[in-house]
Amino acid sequence: MNWQQICEDPQLRNLPYKIELNETGQLIMTPARLIHGAYQARIVRILAKILPSGECITECAINTPKGTKVADVAWFSSQRWEQVKAQYESPIAPEICVEILSPSNSKVEINTKKRLYFAAGAEEVWTCDEQGKLSFWNQTGELEQSGLAHGFPERID
Repeated sequence: MNWQQICEDPQLRNLPYKIELNETGQLIMTPARLIHGAYQARIVRILAKILPSGECITECAINTPKGTKVADVAWFSSQRWEQVKAQYESPIAPEICVEILSPSNSKVEINTKKRLYFAAGAEEVWTCDEQGKLSFWNQTGELEQSGLAHGFPERID
């Protein structure tokens, strides 16, 4: 099964879970709590104010070297958005990928997703912990603040 088939499958369309594919095409499902969605909404609102010239989306499917991964929040520059907006999954990562952490996430899983997003073309990967604290990363390591979204707060609670 590929991502487009999953998206078009009427039996899977309304599942209340986050779905990803691993490198062998198996479905990975991760349920999310309400605070997860609230953090997504807050990050989108702030990103839209700081970077109004691009496109900010939630649940962004990204084709990576190890299957389809879904960033909780993503920001695309206008140019990159024009290249991918009609796709089921983005063949290139958005410039900013955000993962909102939950108790089920392991450090290994999140570090793997960071590497995969960078390999797919992301410029920054952010993590948001369960208390609303953000950490910002580029390919060389952790940043004090975002280099793309100047002035983004370290906390969104």
